[in-house]
Amino acid sequence: GEHMSIYDAAMKYMENDIPLIVIAGKEYGTGSSRDWAAKGTRLLGVKAVIAESFERIHRSNLIGMGVLPLQFVDGLNREKLKLTGSEQFDISGIEDLKPRAELSLSIHGKKDIKVLCRIDTLDELDYYKNGGILHYVLRNLAKVAN
Repeated sequence: GEHMSIYDAAMKYMENDIPLIVIAGKEYGTGSSRDWAAKGTRLLGVKAVIAESFERIHRSNLIGMGVLPLQFVDGLNREKLKLTGSEQFDISGIEDLKPRAELSLSIHGKKDIKVLCRIDTLDELDYYKNGGILHYVLRNLAKVAN
């Protein structure tokens, strides 16, 4: 209930080890500076973005930063679900993640729905599982050096 900047709120959640998600509309990530937008999202402690749809390059950049892109299905969106921003969520199925898998999203006190994982390829899955493309590259370089 306290009013503060997004940055200050994100830092409070990070201090309390509470992961964040972004709930978004259509064509999330459209506009300039898509790579910095994904970097900023990750630096704020966001672990997943759930959107109606994604701008193609931004979706890829989110994965490259280790942020999970998820998409509403069955015509659902934040308005139809009457989301206020005060909800708590659980995402099930991440441990056995596969490209374009359907995952379960539990919205505490409201309902459980399905969301589509927008990791579209096995390469993207490797990047995500390594925490992003930089970690993926560094781990592979370390393997070659040994």
